[in-house]
Amino acid sequence: MSIAESPGFRYNVHYAETFVFVERTEAVLEKKSPELIPNEHENYYLVREDILPEALLKTVQAKELLARGEVKTIFDAVEQVGLSRSAFYKYKEGIFSLSKLDRERIVTISMDLQHRSGILSRVLAMIAGLEGNVLTIHQTIPLQGVANVVISVETSRMDDSVAALLERLREQDGVSRAALVAQG
Repeated sequence: MSIAESPGFRYNVHYAETFVFVERTEAVLEKKSPELIPNEHENYYLVREDILPEALLKTVQAKELLARGEVKTIFDAVEQVGLSRSAFYKYKEGIFSLSKLDRERIVTISMDLQHRSGILSRVLAMIAGLEGNVLTIHQTIPLQGVANVVISVETSRMDDSVAALLERLREQDGVSRAALVAQG
């Protein structure tokens, strides 16, 4: 067995001491490393922002700078928020803003609309104006001047959050109630 084949050998490169673990390197090269294999049992948690470690928060800030186009490179983004590039690469695929996740969903909204001409049409036009894609519409027969409408909307292209969409719906003339029924 040569020194390069031993489980952990070291050598100096430009005065920097480096440890190489041949077995791990080969596993990564063969893409058999446990980190590269999707885990079917991954757990996800919803965590309040004020208890997250600073590195995770700065990773989100750097990703947002890049997404908004305020910086052109990852180097500029991490420099602006005060984060190392290695920390950014470590966490970038593991943390997402909940509002971003909400935008990549289909939501089902239940509304009570007054039985007047054009109200549903104005609601649909408002959703389309926000870049929402209406997938389904179910309207009941109006009883006592009110009809219930349940719509499913794809929100992936919308700039506004689901909460903002609901608020805008509630502000529409003729909308008595608007509530989120499902999200997925």
